[in-house]
Amino acid sequence: MTKFLIGIGSFLGTVGGSYIPGLWGDDSFSLMGILFSIIGGVVGILLGYQLAKRLGYTQ
Repeated sequence: MTKFLIGIGSFLGTVGGSYIPGLWGDDSFSLMGILFSIIGGVVGILLGYQLAKRLGYTQ
């Protein structure tokens, strides 16, 4: 279950991060879109792990 939550967090963070540059008119495939996608993915992985830890799936 831990891998599942981390995967979901990574996916949602990557997709959400790539949409952030659209708020100021950039494209999702611009350099900022890729950068925010990477940042969102890392944040999603961390949040997914913390959620799994809080739910008791990790030690």
